[in-house]
Amino acid sequence: MNFEDINVKPEIVTALADMGIVTPTQIQEQAIPLIRQGKDVIGKSKTGSGKTAAFGVPILEKIVPGKGIQALILSPTRELAVQIAREMQKFGKHLRFSITTVYGGVSINPQIDDLQRTDIVVATPGRLLDHVNRRTINLSKINCFVLDEADKMVEMGFIEDVTRIIDQTPNSRQILLFGATLSEEIKRLQKKYMKNPAIAKAEEQVKDDYLEQFYYNVQPSEKFSLLVHLLKKEEVFRSIIFCSARSTVELVSRNLRAQGVKADMIHGKLSQTKRLSVIENLNKGRTDVIVASAVAARGLDIKDVTHVINYDLSKDPQEYIHRIGRTARAGESGKAITLLGQRDHDAFSAILGRYPVNIQQLPKEQFPQIGFKARENRGFNRFGRNGFRGNRGGFRSESSRSYGRNDNRSYGRSESGESRNDGFRGRHHARPSNGKRWFSKPRDGVRGEN
Repeated sequence: MNFEDINVKPEIVTALADMGIVTPTQIQEQAIPLIRQGKDVIGKSKTGSGKTAAFGVPILEKIVPGKGIQALILSPTRELAVQIAREMQKFGKHLRFSITTVYGGVSINPQIDDLQRTDIVVATPGRLLDHVNRRTINLSKINCFVLDEADKMVEMGFIEDVTRIIDQTPNSRQILLFGATLSEEIKRLQKKYMKNPAIAKAEEQVKDDYLEQFYYNVQPSEKFSLLVHLLKKEEVFRSIIFCSARSTVELVSRNLRAQGVKADMIHGKLSQTKRLSVIENLNKGRTDVIVASAVAARGLDIKDVTHVINYDLSKDPQEYIHRIGRTARAGESGKAITLLGQRDHDAFSAILGRYPVNIQQLPKEQFPQIGFKARENRGFNRFGRNGFRGNRGGFRSESSRSYGRNDNRSYGRSESGESRNDGFRGRHHARPSNGKRWFSKPRDGVRGEN
């Protein structure tokens, strides 16, 4: 079957062919005819199954240019919003239409101007509500509302924002809800707003024929050394290393670079420009490895990933499925490897209990132990860095659980970097030669970030 067989507009068929897309995926084959009929649709399929085209193609087919905002697509992250808009521009390059991407972290004024003359809006919930409150967006002509990565919306706490936005759209609008799973919150939203929704369901996980899944039991003190060993041993073309906390992402990426690995990092505290730059550098081969928090598990346009390595596991079993979905895409093969430390066993058991995944244990290998730098050199004094107060950095063994500090403070720290329990938090006082007193402030704890 091809796209002509499901009566897709010739202009879109041509654009898809230019992208090398000729045969519809399972979710596209099911969803496109249902959406074209005007039905509310719930689309369930795995990451990388072609969901953007599944809802994007029928939306583009019925857009009338210059008639106001007719389609609204909500995305949980800025990166996914940008990707959706970019893909729809490719699908519709032989059509007349206008699309605007709306997200936070950038100036709102250009968005206000663009919203006055656009046909389709792709947005994150927070910034869209800013426009709603400012009355700089008109949703009265919306005929199609799409909630993409619906389960991620719930996980990120956006469900109340989503309902507020839906309430601003006409009752006659069509609702398309796409995600890998349906939480109870999404089911309540479905009952409240959707009218006899049709189900378009494809395989929710990658076939074992394409994706191999393995794990190593490893001591926390050996995780980084094993990681470096695997990156050198495996035939890695492009890889993503997932960590459950931002602090771990930063530590692992910095230490990989110290070992000569062309690695970069991506997490939620990076600017939008920096995140997009990191993805572009990986796609163009300027780097080989991205160390990432959960922000990269869904929706990002990262091509040809041969390996996904879980440095540690998230407490949410579903996150594992999204992580491994970054490889073995579009019929290509891939490999997912999990470094299973003592603290990961509960999460691992939850994954095995919830999903029928085929994960094989690999025997322990011999590999050299590598020093792991726990923090950057961050000594300060009134004369500048690394002066009177000494060097706070240095190398440590990964098995170390605490640090002595030259300013009478100590920290207990988890290997994963998810949390840090401060020891003595009193201020250390010293008097420089001029007799004045200066204070060193207590260091804040590190918060995990997805």
